[in-house]
Amino acid sequence: LETGRLFPETYYVWNRTLEMYEKPIHAYYPDTAAVEKLVSLKGPSSFYESVENRKECCGIRKIEPLKRALAGNSCWITGIRAEQSLNREHMDPVEWDEANQILKFHPIFDWTLDQVKAYIRENNIPYNPLHDKGFPSIGCAPCTRAVKEGEDFRAGRWWWEDQDKKECGLHSS
Repeated sequence: LETGRLFPETYYVWNRTLEMYEKPIHAYYPDTAAVEKLVSLKGPSSFYESVENRKECCGIRKIEPLKRALAGNSCWITGIRAEQSLNREHMDPVEWDEANQILKFHPIFDWTLDQVKAYIRENNIPYNPLHDKGFPSIGCAPCTRAVKEGEDFRAGRWWWEDQDKKECGLHSS
């Protein structure tokens, strides 16, 4: 999903992936008119003002493009891992996503962060360099910061909000 607010490092790994695998990556963009309306009415950073505004932005920039990406498919493969958050810990490795009417498969659900890093190293897989700078979870640049030692994996996402509301809606079944 190309939200229009990604980090330069995300574009870097996108380009590295294209070069390495020589396979196209289909990008799904938010509806231009919806983004223009949101920014015109509420400004470019309204997501900082309330959970509702943040969810509205995520809905336009992430949820709607995801619905288009999933349309016509029977399975959605994700990189969700149980240790990423309390909410994710209670998911199943295979589940039915009611919101998108699709089977959802999390093949690395039970992997630890160390296992993920080892697999990346052993297989020379491109990854986002922000992971080496304290960003275990990476989303849009204005909504993501590095985490401090000992903080939850998702503490850097929407850090100005209550810790219990850390999902954007992509993985809400």
